[in-house]
Amino acid sequence: MAAPLKGVAQDHPLGSSEDDVEAVPLRRPWRWISAFIVLILLAWFIVTVATNPNLDFATIGEFLFDPRILSGVGLTLFITVVSMVVSTLLAIVIAAMRLSSNPVLSSVSWFYVWAFRGTPQLVQIVLWGYLGLLFDKIRFGIPFTGIEFWSIDTNTLITPLIAGLLALTLNQAAYSSEIVRAGMVSVDEGQREAAYSLGMSPVYTFRRVLLPQAMRVIIPPMGNELISMLKNTSLLSVIAVLELYTQASIISSSNLKQVELLIVVSAWYLFMTSLLSIPQYYLERRFGRGTTRNLPPTPFQRLKAAVNNRKPGPEPAPATTITQVVGE
Repeated sequence: MAAPLKGVAQDHPLGSSEDDVEAVPLRRPWRWISAFIVLILLAWFIVTVATNPNLDFATIGEFLFDPRILSGVGLTLFITVVSMVVSTLLAIVIAAMRLSSNPVLSSVSWFYVWAFRGTPQLVQIVLWGYLGLLFDKIRFGIPFTGIEFWSIDTNTLITPLIAGLLALTLNQAAYSSEIVRAGMVSVDEGQREAAYSLGMSPVYTFRRVLLPQAMRVIIPPMGNELISMLKNTSLLSVIAVLELYTQASIISSSNLKQVELLIVVSAWYLFMTSLLSIPQYYLERRFGRGTTRNLPPTPFQRLKAAVNNRKPGPEPAPATTITQVVGE
């Protein structure tokens, strides 16, 4: 008859003993208390707003999809996309100039960033709107020669919409160039040296080696700048650009429902910021490949995993036990 194993309790799960310590999770009552307080405050706020007699919910529903509001939404998205695309391209050029060894290029790019970051954006918008007071005509020709090929009235060319696009684009390019430059600096210097050793030109190295690696650092803050750009379009109301906030202001000036129209505007801004956050997430996920072992799951993958986890699974296998073996 085989002797039982020493040091292992009989008829107990494999590797367990009577001396094992059962782990008890640490109790954190303040988590539940703080969560309860937050829920109470949230419920109080919702009830207060919903039962406020001074708030006309019918007006909110009436103007939420008003054609003028929808027109403002479309123009707001147009201004945001055009300004962000052009400013990003310009920012790449400015960042390359800042990193250049040419003192003229680096000095000019530094002055550009200093000037546009150092003055309020609202002032820049108004200045572009008043450009016709500085120059009655915009002329194209050979400088310092008096030779002129083409000219046009400034107010004809620089409409309020064009002035707003110029102001937002040039201001955003200054901020975005610093983001691009920080992303470029984050790339190891050995990458540049290896590219040069292979005979690549500085421009080709920047475009094919440095910039793709820098995108992992550039994308998150650029997403935040995109959201800021969307909200900054409301500043164009000072030069009468008919974007979302301007349209809501015109409507509220006629029906005196300022708060209700502001709620409509806020709802649309929340919807648009949520919509623009989707491509940012997938861009971060794409350029994050190779930096982590496993990519973070997408919202659809999280939802699928949550649904699958709620389904009943197979019964767990019984615990392995050691019993006494009787043999001849």
